[in-house]
Amino acid sequence: MGYNAAFLIRMTEQIQQQTVPNAVASLVLGISSLVLGCFIVGLVLGIIGLVLGNKAQKIYYATPELYTGEGMFKAGRITSIIGIVFGAISTVGGLIASIVAGGSLFFLPDLLENFM
Repeated sequence: MGYNAAFLIRMTEQIQQQTVPNAVASLVLGISSLVLGCFIVGLVLGIIGLVLGNKAQKIYYATPELYTGEGMFKAGRITSIIGIVFGAISTVGGLIASIVAGGSLFFLPDLLENFM
């Protein structure tokens, strides 16, 4: 039944540690940017998640002994970056499709008459 002192010290240190501020928010926004990656929504959520993830990283690396949750802000940053890329691709693709569709109607008046 004897616990050694080093084990008890480690247990009390783990109890006192908190999750890094903004780590959970970064992860949630990163995942949301992947799920809602359509056009501007995924792009905006990804950017906000990346900013919060960077803040969490600075806080964690300044005093790592006080915090846990390093994996959460790292995963949040990664998913946010992927969400930004998908959001940017879908936004650019949507703009190109709109320009092509609008341009084809502008240059081909016969197509416009068929739709009306």
